[in-house]
Amino acid sequence: MADIDWAAPWLAPWRQRGEAIAQQVCAGVAQPEALNAAAQQLWPAPDRPPVHFVPQADLPPGKAYEQYIFESGQCPTREGLHDFFNGLMWLHLPHTKTRLNQLQAAQIERLGIAPVRGPARDALTLFDENVALLRAPDALWDALVVKDWSAVFGRLRPLWQQSGLWLFGHALMEKLVVPRKPATAHVYRVCPATDDIATLDAWLATDLSADRLAEKPFAHLPVLGVPGWWPGNEVPGFYEDASVFRAPRSAAGAAHK
Repeated sequence: MADIDWAAPWLAPWRQRGEAIAQQVCAGVAQPEALNAAAQQLWPAPDRPPVHFVPQADLPPGKAYEQYIFESGQCPTREGLHDFFNGLMWLHLPHTKTRLNQLQAAQIERLGIAPVRGPARDALTLFDENVALLRAPDALWDALVVKDWSAVFGRLRPLWQQSGLWLFGHALMEKLVVPRKPATAHVYRVCPATDDIATLDAWLATDLSADRLAEKPFAHLPVLGVPGWWPGNEVPGFYEDASVFRAPRSAAGAAHK
């Protein structure tokens, strides 16, 4: 927890609340307790927070994590970065997290727990763990979808100033505590023409559906390539690393023929 660099630009939307909670945890407060205290400030009685954070040991043996949250309103929380960032997303985008949980519980109710999750539940998990949310002009989004990196980070670079990008996946944020160039987000396009998190949350909660996510409507983005997010991407040759900024599969296949 002490290794989190709250000055990192990708943490800016979550810093004010997140840094205070992290300081409490570093001082010895149990992580569920610190998250619950923050939730009570956001939803003072008689309002109720979207979930109540509880120790991981409260999850009954054999009970699916998502189903337990849906049925009990309690979120099992381990100590550590992964569940810390998950808790931050519950605090900042509660409608989106609630919608994801509803969709996950519906998939479990419909299909049960199986070794293979199925396309919808797999996509829901992917969204929860590794998604970044992008509001961008059409030209930038279209270039990102086809992995036209010279356009995304070169010719269209000024369009990033007209865009908004928010990390949502808690596993993605955990990985970026120790930034590595290959860290890649699955990007989901959002449409509200505002940077207001509450508006984004409300819009996203109504936009998500199991059928839509099963189609994997994601683009891929090596997040340290985002202009202004990493000093190294100002260095010539940064984007020429084909192991990170990969060509589309069709183009890569053609290159090997």
